[in-house]
Amino acid sequence: MAQKPQKQRGVGGRNGAAPAADAGIAAVSQGRIGNWALVGGLALLTVLVVLLDATTGNDLRVVPLLVVVPALASVYCSLRQTIWVAVWITAVVVGFRAGADGTFWDFVFGIGFAVLACALGVAACAARIRHATEMARLRSAAVTLQRQILRPLPVVTDHVFAYGLYEPIEEDRFVGGDIYEVVESPYGTRVIIGDVQGKGLAAIGAGFAAIAAFREAAIRERTLTGVAQALEDAVVRHNEFSAQTGEAERFVTALVLGFDGGGRVEAVNCGHLPPRLLHDGRASAVTLHRTSVPLGLAGLSQEARTAESFDLPPEATLLVVTDGVTEARDTAGAFYPLDDRVAAWAGHGPRELLDALHADLEDFSGGVRRDDVAALALLRAPAAVPADAVAGDVNRADAVRGGSVIGVAAGGNDRQAAATAA
Repeated sequence: MAQKPQKQRGVGGRNGAAPAADAGIAAVSQGRIGNWALVGGLALLTVLVVLLDATTGNDLRVVPLLVVVPALASVYCSLRQTIWVAVWITAVVVGFRAGADGTFWDFVFGIGFAVLACALGVAACAARIRHATEMARLRSAAVTLQRQILRPLPVVTDHVFAYGLYEPIEEDRFVGGDIYEVVESPYGTRVIIGDVQGKGLAAIGAGFAAIAAFREAAIRERTLTGVAQALEDAVVRHNEFSAQTGEAERFVTALVLGFDGGGRVEAVNCGHLPPRLLHDGRASAVTLHRTSVPLGLAGLSQEARTAESFDLPPEATLLVVTDGVTEARDTAGAFYPLDDRVAAWAGHGPRELLDALHADLEDFSGGVRRDDVAALALLRAPAAVPADAVAGDVNRADAVRGGSVIGVAAGGNDRQAAATAA
């Protein structure tokens, strides 16, 4: 069978990381106070201090205390604003010293101290902006690299609409130990969701090895078991390399799904949680009888990985999650009752389902995360509307940072009606 080129489908924000990062770099050099607000506040402060100094007389000189203002401005203002403040304060202090009584050396030391304090304020502002810019650039590079590991959802193919929830345990990271991918191939759309042993950044290496292998094997391998075997080989090779470098070897639980446009879904379960099926106002766990060992551990088992299939009715939603969902705990240590909660949301569409799941997880755990969280809500694409006709019309990807809840709005009457009904 000739392979057709893989097509990029409605990926909201794939190239959005770079503009956002550039905006972040530009923002660090901008002041948090507007120019007119700064001028008005500075003028008012100067008047108040001068009046207070005139009231106290020679017993207490208050005007020289204005030299601390540039230091405060260096924290909240841009470099240009800080220079303006420094020049203004220097002029006020020089004018005050010129009209005040005292010796020549009092004048010299007073002016010298004011100039030094203002210069230090400007230098501190420049150092702050330079450091913040470097950090913003590093973050921009990190975001770009991490987005190559997990691309943003939603993804729309000829066979499936994929919506997602992704929440790494590290709040300042975009990628953790949970993985997912959606690939359209000559044999249908292949989907993977997985959980690398361990949490957060330490688990990214094995996760990237599995995702890279999946992206290639999903297009190359005719069977879903062939895809699973390619993933097994990739994780084993990664563990061999990790052992040579002194890093920990890891296994990966994974659920690999295949959608071919028909009414059934093929699945190879590698030690992962079973999916949940939501249809006609009811929710139930899909029974998979042939669960095999996690990826990376096939050498410990004598059983070969096998595929099985189950029905996915039109307009039904298939929910697949990682154990960061099922093992979330409340303050009393009780585990999150996923099946009970999902049953209450059985009438929701995919995006609304993930919104409800994310909000309920946060409320249940009190905002305390103990593991990476990932969930995919999968909906069969309408067979009558090819993805090619509307891939460019996917126009909304709503992200909630901290937990990235991502949805899709598809263009075209039939496609939009299906997404709305979902």
